[in-house]
Amino acid sequence: MSLFLIVALPFLGAMLPGLMNSAGRQACAGVTFTVTLLALIGLLTNLPAVLAGEIVTARVSWMPGLGLDVTFWLDGLGFFFAALILGIGLLIIAYARHYLAREDHMGEFFTYLLLFQGAMVGIVLSDNVLLLLIFWELTSLSSFLLIGYWKHLPEGRQGARMALAVTGMGGLAMIGGMLILGQIAGSYDLSVILENRDAIQASPLYHPALVLILLGCFTKSAQFPFHFWLPHAMAAPTPVSAYLHSATMVKAGIFLLARLWPVLSGTPEWFVLVTGAGLITMVLGATIALFKHDLKALLAFSTVSHLGLITMLLGTGTAFGAMAAVFHILNHATFKAALFMSAGIIDHGVHTRDIRRLGGLRRLMPVTFVIATLAALSMAGIPFLNGFLSKEMMLEEAAHTTLFDLPWLVPALAVLGSLFSAAYCFRFVGHVFFGPVRDDYPGHPHDPGPGLWGPPALLVVLVVLIGVMPFLAEPFVKLVTAAVLGPAAEVPEAHLAIWHGVTPALYMSIVAVGGGFLAFAAHGPAQRLWDRTPRPEAKTLFDGVIAGIVGLARRTVAPLHDGAFSRYAAIFAVTVVAVGAHAGLTGASAAPSRAMQTPGVVQVAGWAMLVAAAGALVFLHRNRLLSLILIGIVGLMVTAGFVLFSAPDLAMTQLTVEVVTIILLLLALNFLPNRTPIESSAFRRARDGIIAVAGGLATMALSWHYLLRDTVAPSISEFHLANSYKGGGGTNVVNVILVDFRGFDTYGEIIVLSIAALLIFALTESLLAGPVRARLLNRLPDQPRAGGTHPMLMVIVTRVIMPVVMLVGFFVFLRGHNEPGGGFIAGLIVSIGFVMQYMASGFAWTSARLKYPYHGVIGAGVLTAGLTGIGSWFFGAPFLTSAFTYVRIPPFDEFELATAALFDLGVFLAVVGAVMLSLESFSRLARRQHGPEDDYPMGIDPSRDDLPRTTEIGA
Repeated sequence: MSLFLIVALPFLGAMLPGLMNSAGRQACAGVTFTVTLLALIGLLTNLPAVLAGEIVTARVSWMPGLGLDVTFWLDGLGFFFAALILGIGLLIIAYARHYLAREDHMGEFFTYLLLFQGAMVGIVLSDNVLLLLIFWELTSLSSFLLIGYWKHLPEGRQGARMALAVTGMGGLAMIGGMLILGQIAGSYDLSVILENRDAIQASPLYHPALVLILLGCFTKSAQFPFHFWLPHAMAAPTPVSAYLHSATMVKAGIFLLARLWPVLSGTPEWFVLVTGAGLITMVLGATIALFKHDLKALLAFSTVSHLGLITMLLGTGTAFGAMAAVFHILNHATFKAALFMSAGIIDHGVHTRDIRRLGGLRRLMPVTFVIATLAALSMAGIPFLNGFLSKEMMLEEAAHTTLFDLPWLVPALAVLGSLFSAAYCFRFVGHVFFGPVRDDYPGHPHDPGPGLWGPPALLVVLVVLIGVMPFLAEPFVKLVTAAVLGPAAEVPEAHLAIWHGVTPALYMSIVAVGGGFLAFAAHGPAQRLWDRTPRPEAKTLFDGVIAGIVGLARRTVAPLHDGAFSRYAAIFAVTVVAVGAHAGLTGASAAPSRAMQTPGVVQVAGWAMLVAAAGALVFLHRNRLLSLILIGIVGLMVTAGFVLFSAPDLAMTQLTVEVVTIILLLLALNFLPNRTPIESSAFRRARDGIIAVAGGLATMALSWHYLLRDTVAPSISEFHLANSYKGGGGTNVVNVILVDFRGFDTYGEIIVLSIAALLIFALTESLLAGPVRARLLNRLPDQPRAGGTHPMLMVIVTRVIMPVVMLVGFFVFLRGHNEPGGGFIAGLIVSIGFVMQYMASGFAWTSARLKYPYHGVIGAGVLTAGLTGIGSWFFGAPFLTSAFTYVRIPPFDEFELATAALFDLGVFLAVVGAVMLSLESFSRLARRQHGPEDDYPMGIDPSRDDLPRTTEIGA
């Protein structure tokens, strides 16, 4: 299966759970499971190539000028993480189906889960670092939605905000570091960056890049001092916690450390920063976990500790350390997901996660006891379980690592972290499952059905299988290790085995496990000492820092950004005029090279009308209706200027825009007083007048300067004129620019236009549903309404010319590629035709004959334009690359077929939908204000008795 499809499947599938939610919980979970399974099967189809040492790639040019291409690659490391994400994702989906309550919105949950899953798969398969950064930020956003899924819980909302703030800050740092790496390597492709180790490490920008990238990795993977956000994310549902902690989110930072290991490791800076942060996190997380009473909090801090262990191993910079890290990533994913799901089972059955209220559950929940105990003992590093094997490898690596010229420091801290890790694992098992059965459980402890214990049981089977037969995992671990090390390094000859003889690691392991048991035995006194010991609370520090930043921002920003647009405009205008005046007075400029043209009488008259309208607008702008008329005059004069300078496309666009906007503004003014109150003092009005005159004079001087001189740089218009026909297949250069050369800009513009129309609709909905509704019903218009609601002459004229308007719009649309016209102008023309129907026959009559909702028209337009752009990918061309050809069908002349016409159709539909949705929104407000109108086209009810009746023939 193509890598594109593997990455796209979760995103495409995210649309299904919401649609299937009404079909029931099973259907909703079923489609989510199926989508993930298809992605996993697609990944497995590439396994033979990966096992053979090949790298599977897929590339589509997106924006090559910026170095941003949609490029994916699959090697051993990418396959390993993608398999974890999708494989454990299947188990999480099955578990969540039975875990979530009936009142939980399953469609919303699984939609967020698939979005998160797709973002993680995108990270591990991305070759282009810019694309990777996009997926990196998507994980932060989608995890925010998952962590805050239970919106009714304050701790859930706060945990989601904290996670987003910390990981988002790290993401910004990551962007800077990745851009620096790309600049050093001369490419933003990871495959190229990984081949430039020497150039990157020799660059003076290596240290800034390293620090920025590590900030991104440490924040995402909860390394000290950013470890505090992860435990607060435990307010999320348990399936989310299990997924975050085992295979996703926090593993993203670990993945990137492993991916960039060939180019960033091996330097003293890498060793000190990564190993030091990992050791501190390992010990600190394990220590805190030992004294947590909430099961999920204990497991959360244990995740922090084990992530520190993996980080430390990658920081050593040795091949053996990398191999141990890879192995522990696999082992940690299995036992940690099983433990979180076991904690969820306990919470589900006993209705509490407080260890102090548990105990004796081994008799009441024997299946859960076996699953949780095996997983916890694996995390503690007990033999014949997979956690023991990777812990031994970690201790072996620590025994040969020297930090700060102290050969004992790393081994001592590694043993201390392992000791506390064993202690909290023993506490998890001992205080939850052992001891007498209590009679004050909040719920009725019992083992659930296989829907809940089945997924963690499968993971525990892997825990035991790998622990007993590690040789089964060895080939794959070495394959992934080879991908981490890169082609220039050799994979260690070490073998995964239960017994390696009497080694320092064995003694260290015995000390850790024995010391952990003693620490567990002394937990009671240690807990009381811990509770009495004053210590900084990370959450309190974080809240204080955030409050300080917000306060500083308010004190800094409030005087500058007070919401007064006139103030912003004044600052901007004064700055631009001052800088421009300095440049003009101190710089040198060439002598004029063009002669002045002599204007004719028509041009002078048009200029005089423009000046008069603009000047009158300054003094009469408080009359809203008169201001609108004057704005219309300015627009018409600008249209005439476009005609004068041979710009028919711009003239047609300007004219149709003027007609539509004037009508919409008239409807909007219907809800406002006719006059604007005076709010500015005389001093401010004088100040603003001086600034406006200065800005106008500066603009005039700049135009005067450039219009009298030839430009030094070649005009880009020459390129467009030369390539419009042979590159875009059209002789109308303006339209070819809009739909081809700068089609991406046009696509963004129709999206903005659509969003504006939807916002108007949303605002209307809120007004009609809020307190404004009563004011609209009770408000009287400033002037009495005209007696004729639907003038007969206007009704007849609009009905007659409507087909003509549609024909003109169709004609303008078709000719746009070679003659003045196009989708935007055609959309405005057709919109004017519809607007005339509304004006003549009223909203009720027109809307009753509406067959298509305007929302759908907007969506169809944006979707059509987007799909047209995506279609070019299938031919290996960048987004929105158009294709054209000329065909001849006898007896017709040769004519052109261009894909740009489909894009223009999307523009047409988006414009029509946006204009009509805005009109409909204002009309609904007007109807609410003036009361319901009749549905008769000329205001005549044919059922009225006072109408003259016709006499039948022959009567």
